[in-house]
Amino acid sequence: MTQPPTRPQDARRQQITEHVLARGTSTVAELSELTGVSVMTVHRDLDELARLGVLRRFRGGVSALPSTVFESNLDYRLGVNVAEKEAVAHTALDLVEPGMSVLLDDSTTVLALARLLVEQPPLTVVTNARRVMDVCAGRDGIRLIALGGEYSHTHDSFLGVPCVEAVQALSVDLVLVSTSAMDARMTYHQEQDVVLVKRAMLECGTRKALLMDRTKLARTALHRLAPLDAFDHLVVDSGVDEELVSAVRERMDVRVAE
Repeated sequence: MTQPPTRPQDARRQQITEHVLARGTSTVAELSELTGVSVMTVHRDLDELARLGVLRRFRGGVSALPSTVFESNLDYRLGVNVAEKEAVAHTALDLVEPGMSVLLDDSTTVLALARLLVEQPPLTVVTNARRVMDVCAGRDGIRLIALGGEYSHTHDSFLGVPCVEAVQALSVDLVLVSTSAMDARMTYHQEQDVVLVKRAMLECGTRKALLMDRTKLARTALHRLAPLDAFDHLVVDSGVDEELVSAVRERMDVRVAE
Protein backbone atom coordinates (compact mmCIF):
# COMPACT_ATOMS: atom_id res chain seq x y z
CA MET A 1 0.00 0.00 0.00
CA THR A 2 1.58 3.31 -1.12
CA GLN A 3 0.65 6.91 -0.71
CA PRO A 4 -1.54 8.34 -3.50
CA PRO A 5 0.28 10.26 -6.25
CA THR A 6 0.82 13.97 -5.75
CA ARG A 7 -2.01 16.03 -7.26
CA PRO A 8 -1.06 18.96 -9.57
CA GLN A 9 -2.36 21.53 -7.08
CA ASP A 10 -0.33 19.93 -4.27
CA ALA A 11 2.85 20.08 -6.34
CA ARG A 12 2.12 23.70 -7.27
CA ARG A 13 1.45 24.67 -3.65
CA GLN A 14 4.69 23.03 -2.60
CA GLN A 15 6.50 25.03 -5.30
CA ILE A 16 4.88 28.23 -4.00
CA THR A 17 5.78 27.40 -0.40
CA GLU A 18 9.42 26.67 -1.18
CA HIS A 19 9.69 29.87 -3.24
CA VAL A 20 8.27 32.01 -0.44
CA LEU A 21 10.33 30.28 2.25
CA ALA A 22 13.51 30.96 0.27
CA ARG A 23 12.70 34.66 -0.14
CA GLY A 24 10.63 35.53 2.91
CA THR A 25 7.92 37.29 0.84
CA SER A 26 6.48 37.21 -2.66
CA THR A 27 3.73 38.88 -4.65
CA VAL A 28 0.76 37.19 -6.30
CA ALA A 29 2.00 38.33 -9.71
CA GLU A 30 5.42 36.74 -9.11
CA LEU A 31 3.83 33.48 -8.05
CA SER A 32 1.54 33.48 -11.09
CA GLU A 33 4.57 33.84 -13.36
CA LEU A 34 6.49 31.18 -11.40
CA THR A 35 3.76 28.55 -11.60
CA GLY A 36 2.29 29.40 -14.98
CA VAL A 37 -1.28 29.62 -13.66
CA SER A 38 -3.71 32.52 -13.39
CA VAL A 39 -3.71 35.09 -10.61
CA MET A 40 -7.08 33.74 -9.43
CA THR A 41 -5.64 30.23 -9.16
CA VAL A 42 -2.72 31.58 -7.13
CA HIS A 43 -5.16 33.37 -4.83
CA ARG A 44 -6.99 30.08 -4.23
CA ASP A 45 -3.67 28.33 -3.53
CA LEU A 46 -2.65 31.04 -1.08
CA ASP A 47 -6.01 30.91 0.68
CA GLU A 48 -5.54 27.18 1.24
CA LEU A 49 -1.90 27.54 2.37
CA ALA A 50 -2.91 30.30 4.77
CA ARG A 51 -5.73 28.12 6.13
CA LEU A 52 -3.22 25.34 6.81
CA GLY A 53 -0.89 27.75 8.61
CA VAL A 54 1.91 27.40 6.06
CA LEU A 55 2.01 30.99 4.74
CA ARG A 56 0.69 34.39 5.82
CA ARG A 57 -1.40 36.54 3.48
CA PHE A 58 -1.04 40.31 3.17
CA ARG A 59 -2.48 42.74 0.62
CA GLY A 60 -1.02 41.79 -2.76
CA GLY A 61 1.31 39.10 -1.48
CA VAL A 62 2.35 36.45 1.00
CA SER A 63 5.09 35.93 3.58
CA ALA A 64 6.62 33.11 5.60
CA LEU A 65 9.31 32.29 8.06
CA PRO A 66 11.15 28.96 7.63
CA SER A 67 9.66 27.70 10.89
CA THR A 68 6.05 28.24 9.82
CA VAL A 69 5.95 25.28 7.45
CA PHE A 70 6.93 23.00 10.35
CA GLU A 71 3.67 23.82 12.12
CA SER A 72 1.43 23.02 9.16
CA ASN A 73 -1.12 20.29 9.55
CA LEU A 74 -0.79 16.66 8.58
CA ASP A 75 -2.98 16.86 5.48
CA TYR A 76 -0.61 19.40 3.94
CA ARG A 77 2.51 17.45 4.89
CA LEU A 78 1.08 14.24 3.43
CA GLY A 79 0.92 15.88 0.01
CA VAL A 80 4.50 17.19 -0.24
CA ASN A 81 7.77 15.40 -1.04
CA VAL A 82 5.87 12.14 -1.46
CA ALA A 83 8.46 10.44 -3.70
CA GLU A 84 11.33 11.38 -1.37
CA LYS A 85 9.48 10.06 1.68
CA GLU A 86 8.66 6.80 -0.10
CA ALA A 87 12.31 6.35 -1.09
CA VAL A 88 13.53 7.03 2.46
CA ALA A 89 10.94 4.60 3.85
CA HIS A 90 12.01 1.79 1.51
CA THR A 91 15.65 2.27 2.51
CA ALA A 92 14.82 2.40 6.23
CA LEU A 93 12.97 -0.90 5.89
CA ASP A 94 16.36 -2.64 5.77
CA LEU A 95 16.92 -1.65 9.42
CA VAL A 96 13.95 -3.73 10.58
CA GLU A 97 14.19 -7.47 11.22
CA PRO A 98 11.34 -9.91 11.90
CA GLY A 99 10.48 -10.22 15.57
CA MET A 100 11.66 -6.73 16.47
CA SER A 101 9.82 -4.20 18.60
CA VAL A 102 9.77 -0.85 16.79
CA LEU A 103 8.54 2.56 17.94
CA LEU A 104 7.17 4.86 15.23
CA ASP A 105 6.54 8.57 15.69
CA ASP A 106 3.82 10.70 14.06
CA SER A 107 5.80 12.00 11.08
CA THR A 108 4.59 11.49 7.51
CA THR A 109 7.89 9.86 6.52
CA VAL A 110 7.48 7.24 9.22
CA LEU A 111 3.86 6.75 8.16
CA ALA A 112 5.17 5.78 4.72
CA LEU A 113 7.42 3.24 6.44
CA ALA A 114 4.51 1.84 8.50
CA ARG A 115 2.74 0.87 5.28
CA LEU A 116 5.75 -1.27 4.38
CA LEU A 117 6.29 -2.74 7.83
CA VAL A 118 2.89 -4.41 7.98
CA GLU A 119 4.05 -6.64 5.12
CA GLN A 120 7.05 -7.80 7.19
CA PRO A 121 5.61 -9.64 10.23
CA PRO A 122 6.11 -10.63 12.94
CA LEU A 123 6.65 -7.24 14.58
CA THR A 124 5.61 -5.33 17.67
CA VAL A 125 4.72 -1.77 16.66
CA VAL A 126 4.47 1.01 19.25
CA THR A 127 3.16 4.41 18.14
CA ASN A 128 1.40 7.62 19.13
CA ALA A 129 0.25 8.31 15.56
CA ARG A 130 -3.41 7.59 14.85
CA ARG A 131 -2.86 6.90 11.15
CA VAL A 132 -0.07 4.43 11.93
CA MET A 133 -2.50 2.73 14.31
CA ASP A 134 -5.02 2.49 11.46
CA VAL A 135 -2.39 0.93 9.18
CA CYS A 136 -1.33 -1.67 11.76
CA ALA A 137 -4.61 -2.52 13.51
CA GLY A 138 -5.86 -6.04 12.77
CA ARG A 139 -2.90 -7.04 10.61
CA ASP A 140 -1.72 -10.63 10.98
CA GLY A 141 1.59 -10.89 12.80
CA ILE A 142 1.56 -7.26 13.96
CA ARG A 143 1.25 -6.65 17.69
CA LEU A 144 0.14 -3.04 18.10
CA ILE A 145 0.73 -0.95 21.23
CA ALA A 146 -1.01 2.44 21.03
CA LEU A 147 0.35 5.30 23.10
CA GLY A 148 -2.32 7.56 24.57
CA GLY A 149 -2.20 11.20 25.58
CA GLU A 150 -3.81 14.48 24.56
CA TYR A 151 -5.03 14.34 20.98
CA SER A 152 -3.45 16.85 18.55
CA HIS A 153 -5.54 17.57 15.46
CA THR A 154 -2.54 19.21 13.74
CA HIS A 155 -0.46 16.03 13.97
CA ASP A 156 -3.32 13.50 14.18
CA SER A 157 -1.48 11.94 17.11
CA PHE A 158 -1.34 11.79 20.89
CA LEU A 159 1.07 14.02 22.83
CA GLY A 160 1.49 15.52 26.30
CA VAL A 161 2.52 14.15 29.70
CA PRO A 162 0.43 10.93 29.49
CA CYS A 163 2.13 10.04 26.21
CA VAL A 164 5.61 10.76 27.60
CA GLU A 165 4.91 8.59 30.65
CA ALA A 166 3.63 5.75 28.47
CA VAL A 167 6.80 5.86 26.37
CA GLN A 168 9.01 5.91 29.47
CA ALA A 169 7.49 2.59 30.61
CA LEU A 170 8.79 0.81 27.49
CA SER A 171 12.04 -0.50 26.03
CA VAL A 172 12.11 -1.23 22.28
CA ASP A 173 14.65 -2.58 19.80
CA LEU A 174 14.43 0.28 17.30
CA VAL A 175 13.03 3.82 17.34
CA LEU A 176 12.23 5.40 13.96
CA VAL A 177 11.50 9.12 13.89
CA SER A 178 11.65 12.18 11.69
CA THR A 179 11.70 15.85 12.68
CA SER A 180 11.36 19.35 11.26
CA ALA A 181 14.98 20.26 10.69
CA MET A 182 18.61 19.29 11.17
CA ASP A 183 22.09 20.50 10.47
CA ALA A 184 25.38 18.60 10.65
CA ARG A 185 25.28 18.41 14.47
CA MET A 186 21.77 18.96 15.82
CA THR A 187 18.09 18.10 15.18
CA TYR A 188 15.25 20.57 15.80
CA HIS A 189 11.48 20.91 16.02
CA GLN A 190 9.23 23.94 16.30
CA GLU A 191 6.82 22.61 18.92
CA GLN A 192 7.81 21.84 22.49
CA ASP A 193 5.11 19.18 23.07
CA VAL A 194 6.44 17.21 20.11
CA VAL A 195 10.03 17.62 21.32
CA LEU A 196 9.20 16.15 24.73
CA VAL A 197 7.58 13.06 23.23
CA LYS A 198 10.35 12.48 20.68
CA ARG A 199 13.03 12.83 23.37
CA ALA A 200 11.25 10.20 25.47
CA MET A 201 11.10 7.93 22.42
CA LEU A 202 14.83 8.22 21.84
CA GLU A 203 15.52 7.29 25.47
CA CYS A 204 13.58 4.01 25.23
CA GLY A 205 15.27 2.56 22.14
CA THR A 206 18.29 0.27 21.89
CA ARG A 207 18.91 1.71 18.41
CA LYS A 208 17.64 4.98 16.95
CA ALA A 209 17.09 5.90 13.30
CA LEU A 210 16.38 9.37 11.89
CA LEU A 211 14.48 9.57 8.58
CA MET A 212 14.80 12.89 6.71
CA ASP A 213 14.06 14.24 3.24
CA ARG A 214 16.14 16.98 1.60
CA THR A 215 13.80 19.85 2.53
CA LYS A 216 14.51 19.38 6.24
CA LEU A 217 18.31 19.53 6.08
CA ALA A 218 20.59 22.51 6.71
CA ARG A 219 17.74 24.22 8.60
CA THR A 220 16.94 24.97 12.22
CA ALA A 221 13.75 25.41 14.24
CA LEU A 222 12.90 26.90 17.62
CA HIS A 223 13.67 23.94 19.91
CA ARG A 224 16.72 21.69 19.92
CA LEU A 225 15.55 18.09 19.89
CA ALA A 226 18.74 16.02 20.21
CA PRO A 227 22.31 15.99 18.92
CA LEU A 228 22.72 14.06 15.70
CA ASP A 229 25.09 11.76 17.58
CA ALA A 230 22.09 10.53 19.59
CA PHE A 231 21.05 8.51 16.53
CA ASP A 232 22.64 5.31 15.23
CA HIS A 233 21.34 5.67 11.67
CA LEU A 234 20.43 8.53 9.34
CA VAL A 235 18.37 7.77 6.24
CA VAL A 236 18.06 10.54 3.62
CA ASP A 237 17.01 10.86 -0.01
CA SER A 238 19.40 11.29 -2.92
CA GLY A 239 18.72 15.02 -3.20
CA VAL A 240 20.62 15.79 0.01
CA ASP A 241 23.83 17.83 -0.30
CA GLU A 242 26.80 15.44 -0.64
CA GLU A 243 29.00 17.62 1.56
CA LEU A 244 26.57 17.32 4.45
CA VAL A 245 26.24 13.57 3.95
CA SER A 246 30.05 13.16 3.98
CA ALA A 247 30.41 15.21 7.16
CA VAL A 248 27.75 13.20 8.98
CA ARG A 249 29.01 9.85 7.65
CA GLU A 250 32.23 10.30 9.59
CA ARG A 251 30.27 9.95 12.83
CA MET A 252 27.37 7.57 12.10
CA ASP A 253 25.76 5.18 9.65
CA VAL A 254 24.20 7.15 6.76
CA ARG A 255 22.01 5.50 4.15
CA VAL A 256 21.05 7.39 1.00
CA ALA A 257 17.84 6.34 -0.73
CA GLU A 258 17.95 6.12 -4.52
